[in-house]
Amino acid sequence: MRKQPRQARSIATVEAIIEAGAHVLSELGWAGFSTNKVAEAAGVSIGSLYQYFPDKLALVEAIRRRHFDHVLSVIREAAADEKPLRQFARELVRGMIGAHSIHPTLHQVLLDEAPGDRGSRAAHASFQTRYLEHYAAAVARYRKRRKDTETMARVLSSAIEGVIHNAARRNMLDAPELQKQLVELIEVYLSGSRAT
Repeated sequence: MRKQPRQARSIATVEAIIEAGAHVLSELGWAGFSTNKVAEAAGVSIGSLYQYFPDKLALVEAIRRRHFDHVLSVIREAAADEKPLRQFARELVRGMIGAHSIHPTLHQVLLDEAPGDRGSRAAHASFQTRYLEHYAAAVARYRKRRKDTETMARVLSSAIEGVIHNAARRNMLDAPELQKQLVELIEVYLSGSRAT
């Protein structure tokens, strides 16, 4: 960002710009994404947008970081406190679906279309490290016979990511059976019991 907002009004403006940017990017893809369209969708002048974001790449980075922060907060909240495995699985699935339902195609555009730079690669690497740490903590808490916590965390996170991202691409995030099956997958994997 060009400058950090300090006052409540400035913070609200930046949030409106980032939310509008996520909407435009999700709806129009990288090819249709422009700062003029974002400013119009946010209801701010282009000058106000440029006050905080020097170009559309900087805005995409803010959108990407906000998505990362949202996903991390979902995992953190689901794993908070000592709760039964089923409750953890339900909260995690509900939260991850919620995080990806806001702008279902956004993640695909961020991964496949929007360019990144060294800063975005560093942000993604930092996100991945923290993301896997949360999953590793869940594995350590719920899996009774742990052999390789890190590998199990990678398998579990990849399975959840794959299901959620594929469901978002197919507009199936709100399918109750999908949610039920994903909760069951987490329970079976972390409990170490065999599916019957």
